[in-house]
Amino acid sequence: MTPNTISLVAWTVDWRPWTADWSLVPFHFWSLVFFVFGCIVGSFLNVCIYRLPLGMSIVTPPSHCPHCQYSIPWYLNVPLLTWLVLRGRCKNCGAPISPRYFIVELLTGVTFLGCWLAFGKVSPVIVILYVILLAGLIVATFIDFEHFIIPDEITYGGMAVGLIASFLFPALHGVHTLTAGMWQSVLGLGAGAGIIYAILRLGKLLFGRQRLKLPPDTKIVFTETAVQLPDREIAYDELFYRQSDVITLRARTVELVDRGYSDVRVRLALRSGWLEIGGERLNPVEVPFLEAVSAEIVLPREAMGLGDVKFMGAIGAFIGWQGVVFSLMVSSMIGALVGIVLILMRRREWSSRMPYGPYIALAAAIWIFCGRRIIHAIFEM
Repeated sequence: MTPNTISLVAWTVDWRPWTADWSLVPFHFWSLVFFVFGCIVGSFLNVCIYRLPLGMSIVTPPSHCPHCQYSIPWYLNVPLLTWLVLRGRCKNCGAPISPRYFIVELLTGVTFLGCWLAFGKVSPVIVILYVILLAGLIVATFIDFEHFIIPDEITYGGMAVGLIASFLFPALHGVHTLTAGMWQSVLGLGAGAGIIYAILRLGKLLFGRQRLKLPPDTKIVFTETAVQLPDREIAYDELFYRQSDVITLRARTVELVDRGYSDVRVRLALRSGWLEIGGERLNPVEVPFLEAVSAEIVLPREAMGLGDVKFMGAIGAFIGWQGVVFSLMVSSMIGALVGIVLILMRRREWSSRMPYGPYIALAAAIWIFCGRRIIHAIFEM
């Protein structure tokens, strides 16, 4: 009997009281239920993906068109079907609805179905815990692609849910006691966050600066909390880790609220504690707004962001330290493969715009569905 078989049998024995009632209904009835339920959850995940980065409530107001504010009635909010019937447009104003809404609903439905097919005969409870994790991975992936952030609601919330689930349902980690389940979750959280943070610090030492070429006469805006580039907004918290971290550029013009600089090559440098413009040093706290025109900017660079650290910690709370190690290895392989493909497509610059969170999410999903079998096959070779 293989280790995987032993683990599966253990899960079945542990969760027999939970699975008895489920087994009274045909297995593939639940397959349909999980797919439909997944599509419904996907509709809610779309709300999270849109609203969380904007700091909006995911409860109120009800679903509405972002263009005309039309409140969408329930019969026009049916997952998958509504988008297809309306051909991706708002019923009220005709504005286009992003294909992302359809993609997320379908992806979530297929993911929930896949979890049931893979683990439904082992334990429905395991299925439910895994779909919670996978739903979080989907939200984090799409937000990270669009905004280059992973909200704390996903990371800290994932850590809390993972720890509680591991304590109440230790079979999530293939163990039998509450303390053993909690211990595995704590190890996974610590390993995930700790290893990623170590990589972040090492990357800072080796690749601490990033020079970005911009179109001529690009406007770069410095607000109180972030630097705004044409294609993204980067919070200062993601840039300034050490006292030596600095943003520099040579600007054609610099505009403040109460003054301006029109030197052709005025040097601008911003640190966490001071701002220097053409040799004049200012207090950044007293400069709430600054706009510079330049064709290049040099940013402090990290191998990853702190969001990735917290994200890997949340994943580790669910899948344990073994899953963390597997996910880190596979995510780096996925990243390398994507980089090679972009180079072959002559899109090398795109690699600097690709967040790392989606690679981690995909690797964690691979671990959930077949990671243990992959490891077992490798060690049997």
